[in-house]
Formats: sequence, C-alpha cells, structure tokens
Amino acid sequence: MRLAFSTNAFKRYSLEESIKEIASIGYAGIELLCDIPHAYPPDFGEKRIKSIKDLLLSYNMQISNLNAFTLYAIKDVYHPSWIENNEKSRESRIQHTINCLHLANKMGAKNISTEPGGPLSDLDRSKIPQLEKLFMDGILRASKIAEKEDVKILVEPEPSLLLENSVQFRNFMKNINSEYVRLNFDIGHFFCVREDPAQLVYELSDYTEHFHLADIADSRVHEHLIPGQGAIDFAAVFSAMNEIGYDGFVTVELYPYQSNPVEAAQKAFDYLRDIAI
Repeated sequence: MRLAFSTNAFKRYSLEESIKEIASIGYAGIELLCDIPHAYPPDFGEKRIKSIKDLLLSYNMQISNLNAFTLYAIKDVYHPSWIENNEKSRESRIQHTINCLHLANKMGAKNISTEPGGPLSDLDRSKIPQLEKLFMDGILRASKIAEKEDVKILVEPEPSLLLENSVQFRNFMKNINSEYVRLNFDIGHFFCVREDPAQLVYELSDYTEHFHLADIADSRVHEHLIPGQGAIDFAAVFSAMNEIGYDGFVTVELYPYQSNPVEAAQKAFDYLRDIAI
C-alpha cells in the first residue's frame, strides 16, 4: 500500500505549495481538495489542470483521490447535502459531484469521495427511508456520469450522518446497481461508531477502493488526531489490508491541523512508514 496526504490540512497554503511540502516529506500520493481554496472545479480551468499535472509529475506524485466531500465554496462542510429539503440545494450537491467527476477524469484520478447523504436533525431521523431514497436517486444520477468518465464515486460513512456505520452502508448498497459507486473506508470514522476497523477491512473488502486515515482518542469522539496520538490499533488495520492484498492508497486526513500542517504531515509519515510501507 502507498501513503498519501490530503491537502485539506493545507488550506492556508496554495495547492502548488501544498504539493511541494507533501512531496518533500516522502508521501507517494496526494488527495486534492475539490473545494476552495484548492481545486474547486468551476475555478479550476484547463491551464491550471495542466500546470498541476506537470507539477505532480515533476515530483513523481500520484493522485490518491479527489475529496468532493466539503463544499465551502457554496456553504459549509456538509451543506448543500444530498438530502436537503430544498431541491435546488440537492441539485447543487449533485452538480458539484458531477463536476468533480469531470475534473478527476482530466486529472487522471481514479476516484472521488463524497459524504454519505448528509447530517441528520432529530426531525430527519423520523424519515430516514425518504432521505435514503433522495440520496440513492442523486447518487444514481451521478453514477451515470461516473461510468462515462471511468471514475468511481466513493461514499464515506461518517458519525451523525445518514450512513454512519458498515451495516447502514451495506444496506444502502443493496439498492445501488453500479460498479462505479463504492466505499471510501475511513478508519477513524468506523472506530468512532464503535466498530473494529481491522475486522471491517475483511468484511468490506469487496466495496473498498481507498482508505482515509486519522487517529481517534479512546473516547471515540470524532476529532482527527495525528496517528499514534489516539487509540486506534493501526498495526492490526494494516495487517488486515496486507492480508486482503490491498495495494492502493491510504490517505492521511488531518484537516484540524491548519496552523501546522507540515509538522502534522511529517509526524504522521514518521509514525506510519514503518507500519504501512
């Protein structure tokens, strides 16, 4: 497997600066944030695409994933989501996903990741079947574009969102008849909802196309920590990855470290390289 780092920790840096810093540490790949200030598709024209591809090539870096989860360019981390009450807002999320698929194809990326529906209010929890239908309809629309672009959409379960655990994800996938909708396996997220990430590596292997990694405290509170500073048994998780023959990217995602992303990326790399590489 190969280690990558997400630029969503480098929002105070330009994308070019982020690539240089991440490459200099030794990461083999990079996840591009498809949002401001990095690679928001409407602002990311052909000249910028070429210059970034050339820069990545010069550093022998590959793209691990395009992160299409957050949408600060329009609103915030989760909104507009796939399950908004307002149809226009839902359409904004669908179109953003489609735009990211087009960008991924041009960048040579194999996949993009997206939120698992959206956050739930107390009222929303009383109408989950209807919300799942909204999410399914939106994802299936986007999946038709994914097939044309040969880029996979990776759904990323997260605590307190529509799909937050492996059971919900697998039940949702029973109604998705597309090989272009798969799983972005976030190790920390599954740990937060009291599942065993190492065991899930085996159970979800047929769906998994990419991994996100951050440590989580023993409290299981959803706060991303530098690997080694929390309670996750990464040795067991990586052992399971090796057993299933996973040879793709594991992207470290440390967006809380905006004030010191280089230091956080370096500490993560130093901790993980002896386990993962």
